[in-house]
Amino acid sequence: MEPTCITYKSGLRLVYLHKPSEVAHVGFFFRAGSRFEKENQTGLAHFLEHCVFKGTKKRNGIQTISRIDEVGGELNAYTAKEELCLHASFPKSHTARALELLSDISINPVFTKKEVEKEKEIIFDEINSYLDSPYDKIFDDFEEELFKGHALGNNILGVKEGLANLNKKDLEGFVRDYFSKGNLVVSFVGDVSLKTIERMLKKHLHAMPESGSQIEINSFSGYKPFRMIRKEANYQAHLVMGGMAPSYFNESRTAMAMLMNMIGGPAMNATLNISLRERHVLAYSVEANYVPYADVGFWQVYVGCESRNIKKSIKLIEKELDRLQNKPISPAKLTKVKQQFKGQLALSMDVNSGLMHSLGKSLLAFGQIDTIEEIHKSIDNISADELQKLAQTYMRKSEVSFLVFDLKD
Repeated sequence: MEPTCITYKSGLRLVYLHKPSEVAHVGFFFRAGSRFEKENQTGLAHFLEHCVFKGTKKRNGIQTISRIDEVGGELNAYTAKEELCLHASFPKSHTARALELLSDISINPVFTKKEVEKEKEIIFDEINSYLDSPYDKIFDDFEEELFKGHALGNNILGVKEGLANLNKKDLEGFVRDYFSKGNLVVSFVGDVSLKTIERMLKKHLHAMPESGSQIEINSFSGYKPFRMIRKEANYQAHLVMGGMAPSYFNESRTAMAMLMNMIGGPAMNATLNISLRERHVLAYSVEANYVPYADVGFWQVYVGCESRNIKKSIKLIEKELDRLQNKPISPAKLTKVKQQFKGQLALSMDVNSGLMHSLGKSLLAFGQIDTIEEIHKSIDNISADELQKLAQTYMRKSEVSFLVFDLKD
């Protein structure tokens, strides 16, 4: 079953996938993440994500958050660097309720001074929780250094001093700028007909403006490798190593994703898991990720281990990266890597809620959804030489950065 993608005259885009199930999933994906905030508004996108649930022109906050909960569903949202998503999962018989609510939240949010100030305190607690978790903090701190001086390096949560100055007008301005049909992708996965979904969207989104502010990408450049050690851990040391990578418009995107999956993906036989955990017993947590943005991307490897094992872990990671640069993987290994990558993609599509998010983000970012056949073909076309060249381009020792959170004195 392949998804259907439609772009309407208003600019609104819909990705729809029919899936027989008693539960349906819908997401409103706005190109409105933290990288689009103005210089004096860091944290505004995430702040808005919280405040849109505080009431609309026809509902108070309790009525808003209860609307899906009271039928056994779930209502939530998240903010990323390049998107803000409002989403819900619910019994399919309540699809109209969910689409009406997400539309109401998007078009008619009401920000009272009292609720805005209350929500700041909630976010302050969220920031405190994040600061209390070295595992969470090290990823954000690594990105801050990686994209130093650029909006991509800003913490999505913002900082307390800046949040304290945000107000009702800031929130209203952000909605005006980014909550428009031309800036929205609706993703639906469930057992409701396409015609019904289109009819509901037409009814409930008619009042949404067709366009907002012109969205411009301030491209990042000027990456400078760094190596830093900070005393910020309590029981276990943390390490993140990484560097630049292709953007999501780069033809090597799929190859880079497969390369990082081989290095440190979720499988127990990932290269670094075998090296650091199984062979040398240095760490419990080992993982690798590739994060593409519109203009640039980055790769990273995370290790959580005892402080005395950090230096050895770095050397072993560098050894594996050198191996990738100096010798192409064998044909037999390449076949297994491709097979594993395809299988993991299939597993990720087996959960309908995750599928809804994946389809929505893909259409928002790329403007299209690749079919399974197209994805498999792109994987099949990846060569050992391409993987080696990616390693040589992005994983040279001189281009790799690391940040360590060592134990406090």
